[in-house]
Amino acid sequence: MQSSSYIHLADADQTSAAGAALGQALLQIRMDHPFIVHLNGELGAGKTTFVRGLLHAMGHADAVRSPTYTLIEPYEFARDAMQLPVLQVIHMDLYRLADAAQLDELGVRDMLLPDTVLLIEWAARAGTRLPPADLAINLVYPDEHLQGRNLQWIASSAAANQLLQHMQPKYSTGP
Repeated sequence: MQSSSYIHLADADQTSAAGAALGQALLQIRMDHPFIVHLNGELGAGKTTFVRGLLHAMGHADAVRSPTYTLIEPYEFARDAMQLPVLQVIHMDLYRLADAAQLDELGVRDMLLPDTVLLIEWAARAGTRLPPADLAINLVYPDEHLQGRNLQWIASSAAANQLLQHMQPKYSTGP
């Protein structure tokens, strides 16, 4: 049930807008299990810019800090208007993770709850300590003649495909 699509993002504003589209869609669906998003890309590819757009679209008005040093930044969003439970969003940056076992010390297993979204930068550093991604977002620089970056969505679960169907058409992978 894996599907994927690519889009070109010309600049940071478009990267943020792609994150915003995902954030708006996340507010509209009920999740019976934790929803895992892997954010892949080299340093400076726009992972945190994407997350900033996502969080602002969901209603977070304050600055969005990269969890490079804290490893985990939690957020909470009310969805009362749609009679859905509160949505927990946990932004993780595992770049500085010393060892995958450190995730146990951080209590990550306790975060794997319904209506929880884990946005994980550098997820490969977790080894097998986290469930596989429902949605992988790959941000890569195109060749040197093209500015911006390319974004690839890879939906690996029914929940991810449902989520992408809620997004704006230009970001959707289709049925």
